[in-house]
Amino acid sequence: MAGADGDDSLYPIAVLIDELRNEDVQLRLNSIKKLSTIALALGVERTRTELLPFLTDTIYDEDEVLLALAEQLGNFTMLVGGPEYVHCLLPPLESLATVEETVVRDKAVESLRKISQEHSPVDLEVHFEPLVKRLASGDWFTSRTSACGLFSVCYPRVSSTVKGFMYDTPMVRRAAASKLGEFAKVLELDYVKSDIISLFTALASDEQDSVRLLAVEACVSIATLLPQEDLETLVMPTLRQAAEDKSWRVRYMVADKFSELQKAVGPEITKNDLVPAFQNLLKDCEAEVRAAAANKVKEFCENLPEDNREQIIMTHILPCVKELVSDTNQHVKSALASVIMGLSTILGKDNTIEHLLPLFLAQLKDECPEVRLNIISNLDCVNEVIGIRQLSQSLLPAIVELAEDAKWRVRLAIIEYMPLLAGQLGVEFFDEKLNTLCMAWLIDHVYAIREAATCNLMKLVEKFGAEWAQNTIVPKVLGMANDPNYLHRMTTLFCINVSQHFPLKLLDLLPHQVMSNDQVANVRFNVAKSLQKIGPVLDSNALQTEVKPVLEKLASDTDMDVKYFAQEAISGECLSSSTIVDKLNT
Repeated sequence: MAGADGDDSLYPIAVLIDELRNEDVQLRLNSIKKLSTIALALGVERTRTELLPFLTDTIYDEDEVLLALAEQLGNFTMLVGGPEYVHCLLPPLESLATVEETVVRDKAVESLRKISQEHSPVDLEVHFEPLVKRLASGDWFTSRTSACGLFSVCYPRVSSTVKGFMYDTPMVRRAAASKLGEFAKVLELDYVKSDIISLFTALASDEQDSVRLLAVEACVSIATLLPQEDLETLVMPTLRQAAEDKSWRVRYMVADKFSELQKAVGPEITKNDLVPAFQNLLKDCEAEVRAAAANKVKEFCENLPEDNREQIIMTHILPCVKELVSDTNQHVKSALASVIMGLSTILGKDNTIEHLLPLFLAQLKDECPEVRLNIISNLDCVNEVIGIRQLSQSLLPAIVELAEDAKWRVRLAIIEYMPLLAGQLGVEFFDEKLNTLCMAWLIDHVYAIREAATCNLMKLVEKFGAEWAQNTIVPKVLGMANDPNYLHRMTTLFCINVSQHFPLKLLDLLPHQVMSNDQVANVRFNVAKSLQKIGPVLDSNALQTEVKPVLEKLASDTDMDVKYFAQEAISGECLSSSTIVDKLNT
């Protein structure tokens, strides 16, 4: 019996061995994903002494299997006996951190970073720090790359002696260079000044632009660590050089990180150095760089020192913005259009009316639909500053023009903005200027526009009330029930469907008798669906006298779909006997 028990205890690892040697990759992958179950079956001691050594010795497989293994091991701490034994997970993860496939290495590093937090300071020095050094001094770039991601989690938690020893290893310093900003955050300031800055400067002067990019990323982290008096001498020369780099990729990175750089270096350096640099990026010869800079215009202006913010914007930034409004590249114009409206809250009412409204108007008429769309989507920013009357006088003609834009997405954006505009304009102004427009959308040739227009009407009812809808909207909607185009007739039904949420006289909305005789089957079965939807809010008398006869007629229709939806409505909640009884009781 004891022998049988012994054989049973070997079963999980025997199965794993068989499955990992199987030719079917999917089977091997599934076995790796069940590792935690196998570890539970084995117990913590046998997991440490048998399972982990087996995995360490057999790490050669398809990348997807190794990726799954790297992920699993990051969650294995309790399965090996808790933090006291977490160092047992290091050997297989170290092997995975040296493989050729990047995603596997990255996942192994992620798991190593995770379990590093579960090491005690002593175990970190005894087990984890030597692993980092082995990876950093490896012959192949794969291991050195992995080491880069581990310094920042190891360095802060080891003793001063080990810190000095780690830092004095040349290979470690070189390997850390690509993670310079992250590493700098955990170093003592003296080390940052004496050594990290020299690495930072070297990166910024490298012949490969892909390496010089690293200097821009590191610049933000380093600038936040240094005292203000050191920034001018230690960081700014490199930043000025990057902003004027011969490679557009490096300049693009500067533009992309500009707001972060601005916050890191402070107001004085921003005023003296970054404003001219930002102007140059907005005027860059490469469209990608101009687009990246244009995208930062609002954020950059918001972060300028308040005492001379308006003067800097009006004198230095706005002239560049005016040029970008008519840029030859549509991506640049689109990037600007997504943020330019935000300048109105910074510059105030008078400057917005005098200087920004003409730019908004030009962009509303831009040939690129995305530019027009971005302006429409941000109109509320301007409304808060100058008021709806001024906005409507200046931009409403252009908005009305866009409501009939050839690009349906632009029309859709106008529809979505309409309830806000209507609420701010008031019912009289709306009826005079925009009502006709809203009704025209109901018969648009694009379904998405008709659907949005239907929802738009209900939002307008919320704002202006049921009486306004009964007098203004309902007659026009019912008139569409006799439209020659069956799609427009169906829009009538869609409007009725959403009207159930409002206190309208629903029976007045039901051209059901007429539409149940429609020649188009799609219209007839939509009549059945509409009656089913609004049935629960009708009284029992209306259900019996108005709705049920129509549905019974449709239930014997020659079209199968019409019959199906009519029968479903009859058997559904709206006409069930219990529902009618409930209504009679109330």
